[in-house]
Amino acid sequence: MTSSSEADPNFTELRRGVVEYCVLALLQSRERYGLELVRTLASRDHLVTSEGTVYPVLNRLRDAGLVQGSWRQEGDERPRKYYSLTESGEAALRQFRAEWTRFRDVVDGVLETGGGTPG
Repeated sequence: MTSSSEADPNFTELRRGVVEYCVLALLQSRERYGLELVRTLASRDHLVTSEGTVYPVLNRLRDAGLVQGSWRQEGDERPRKYYSLTESGEAALRQFRAEWTRFRDVVDGVLETGGGTPG
């Protein structure tokens, strides 16, 4: 048995299920480019570990109409694609936050009571 959640496939699946919404939450505050999202998420206890995780997520979010991208060049840097939330993305994030709070509370309740009936 490993003590690292990073190596546990169950935690990998859990992470996969929430990364899209973490990306939406990061984009809510401001536009960001892909590598910036990778670095930010990786710094959060290794929520993601590679560009190979984030770019497919961005493509799925774009295809779903939740984010939009635009190319921009700043100074002498190479052009980067910056992503921002659409109105649909804002709505999806609001809905996820409400559902996540309920889901988290239910899981916390089960973990705290050991699966027994709350008193």
